[in-house]
Amino acid sequence: MTPEEEQRQAELAEEAGRLFSGRVEFLLSAPQLKFLPEPDYPEIAFCGRSNVGKSSLLNAVTGRRSIARASVTPGRTQELNFFEVGDPTQFRLVDMPGYGFAKAPLKVVEKWRGLVRTFLRGRAPLKRTMVLVDSRHGLKDSDREMMTMLDEAAVGYRVVLTKADKVKASELAAVAAGVEAEARKHVAAFPDIHLTSAEKGMGIDALRAAILADVRA
Repeated sequence: MTPEEEQRQAELAEEAGRLFSGRVEFLLSAPQLKFLPEPDYPEIAFCGRSNVGKSSLLNAVTGRRSIARASVTPGRTQELNFFEVGDPTQFRLVDMPGYGFAKAPLKVVEKWRGLVRTFLRGRAPLKRTMVLVDSRHGLKDSDREMMTMLDEAAVGYRVVLTKADKVKASELAAVAAGVEAEARKHVAAFPDIHLTSAEKGMGIDALRAAILADVRA
């Protein structure tokens, strides 16, 4: 990264920090596409396997303790949850239902696929999707399925490794390298990945900057 790029990154992170320290409010939950809000603002979606730490990361990014609630039952949340950022509203965050739930009934899985696939293909204001991957496990088949779905929908996405503080530095580097190498094979994926820890605050500023950059792209 050049000094100019580093300066721009720092400015974006600072601006994003101010934005997220202001108004961030839950808007609505959409169990079906007919309940989606009007496509008035840019949207950044977050998706990942159940128990990947999505709620914790959303809380860290927005600087809130419980704007996104973690479900005690993996795969329980089968709705698209929308949050507005800024006053007046600048953009929305979309908390997508978790995937990879092994114990969910087939009907629930099919409902998830239908809702998510149609949303991805038809949502005009969707600027970017963040695909969350657990640093302790790396990519799983369900993550690859999601990445392929995004490729097919022509929705650009960033791969975000969560819970990076739970892995030894050497192991984290190996997982990150493997995930990055695989991401480069996907047409809609950004080549660089994000390393984050909601608990330690690692990588949160950089992720906020990336969100703001994507909103304005």
